[in-house]
Amino acid sequence: QVQLQESGPGLVKPSQTLSLTCTVSGGSITTNSYYWSWIRQPPGKALEWMGAIAYSGRTYYSPSLKSRTSISRDTSKNQFTLQLSSVTPEDTAVYYCARGGPWHTSVVVTSPGQYDNWGQGTQVTVSS
Repeated sequence: QVQLQESGPGLVKPSQTLSLTCTVSGGSITTNSYYWSWIRQPPGKALEWMGAIAYSGRTYYSPSLKSRTSISRDTSKNQFTLQLSSVTPEDTAVYYCARGGPWHTSVVVTSPGQYDNWGQGTQVTVSS
């Protein structure tokens, strides 16, 4: 059973960069046809897909966040990371990492409901 666990600071100051790591156990992030995403939920709002890194290492980003988002991975540690720059209080949310697949497509799935393995989520607050 694949398990995902988010880690990172719970408080970030405005204009700084938010950095989160997802540690995966029970399966490899390089397993063919699986996609590893970051999804967030601001208070009182719906889940928002932010981006993903595929088993191949290819990255995909939400158009609305692309200019501020970077997703990378460390295959030796079986981890993938999220960096969100120039944060504002509107970036306050519970952040989740999640796995989807196997999908035999080069078009990334952006619907959070299609991801079947999730971390427990981590609260990130942007405040001075």
